[in-house]
Amino acid sequence: MFHEQEKAGIARLLRAVREKRPLVHCITNTVTVNDCANALLAVGAAPVMADDSGEAAEIAALANAVVLNIGTLNAVTIPSMFLAGKSAAALGRPVVLDPVGAGASRLRTETALRLVGEVPFAVIRGNASEIKTLCAGSGTTRGVDADERDLDAGGLEALSAMAGGLARKTGAVVAVTGPTDILSDGKRFVAVRNGHPLMSRITGSGCMLSAVIGGFCGASPERLFEAVAAALCTLGLAGERAAQRAESLGTGSFRTALIDSLSLMDDAALAGGMKLERLA
Repeated sequence: MFHEQEKAGIARLLRAVREKRPLVHCITNTVTVNDCANALLAVGAAPVMADDSGEAAEIAALANAVVLNIGTLNAVTIPSMFLAGKSAAALGRPVVLDPVGAGASRLRTETALRLVGEVPFAVIRGNASEIKTLCAGSGTTRGVDADERDLDAGGLEALSAMAGGLARKTGAVVAVTGPTDILSDGKRFVAVRNGHPLMSRITGSGCMLSAVIGGFCGASPERLFEAVAAALCTLGLAGERAAQRAESLGTGSFRTALIDSLSLMDDAALAGGMKLERLA
């Protein structure tokens, strides 16, 4: 388990986001672009959503972090993702990959694998099926959701093995997110148990998480592993608090309450509410 001093140190990374206001360049899912921008603003970061290839590399060079989300791929955004990712990485800025739906179609799978092969990602965040696809080169998903067979196969031990293997292969910090999130850099393994089932009943909670990860990494690039852990706990705890306020009102109210909870979160509340566990 994490002792209180360690939790407080991780939680202070939220304060760093609010103080530094990192610029996060997102080429993301058009279904959730507004949610991602508002989630970044709520934690204190500054979003920019530029997906045209004519400016992608230039904007990425100005940003403190870049988030690439393949949720709504098209002929315009695919080249832009490569340009932005390579531009940021060349300057030492963290680049985050969200391989939404990898395994669902050949286009998604091939694009995700090409991105991993050509862009040195700092962080890769996906559900069990998406991470399995990146590890194996092929896979199955239920649309953009994890295949139930991947969630059930082997439990936390199997998810940890996947996360650790992909982290060692790519050099990225890998987060496998689901009912329990697994985080690994190939050597360290952590479970994050924050969150609420309502988060899976609105569009965009995963996309918001990847954007928020970009904000934390942009503010604290020298502590990537802890930054991702802090982001996972922040959104998960915000989901728990939002559910307390809006569960009886429905998912639309929950979506609004989630952004509200992010905006009201401070490092003391985060330290007190984070559910972190070291795994062997």
